[in-house]
Amino acid sequence: MADSTDREHLLNYRHFIEDVEQAIRASNREIIGAKIPGLDRKSFYRMAITVAKLRAAYLDAVLHVDWDGCSEGLAKVKARRALYEEAKAGFEALQHAIERGYINVVEAQP
Repeated sequence: MADSTDREHLLNYRHFIEDVEQAIRASNREIIGAKIPGLDRKSFYRMAITVAKLRAAYLDAVLHVDWDGCSEGLAKVKARRALYEEAKAGFEALQHAIERGYINVVEAQP
């Protein structure tokens, strides 16, 4: 008797989770899709290039800071790291949204 109750509870739980996941996907598609109706490859690549440039600027600052007397240079490193990390997080969120089907990637019109 306990096994059937446990099984029923598990089935109900799985159905609930599936319903919640469907609602999340649908609301994300609707809301994000309305805000970003169509992203083309060029815009996506441009963002990837921006992240790469910010990463390079951050690493360059790391390599050129005077770590022994680092007060002025450290501020530059921190600022560049913050820009890079925000851009990277944004790019990853954009990539995740595309993978989940929240944003449609459209081909550029000739």
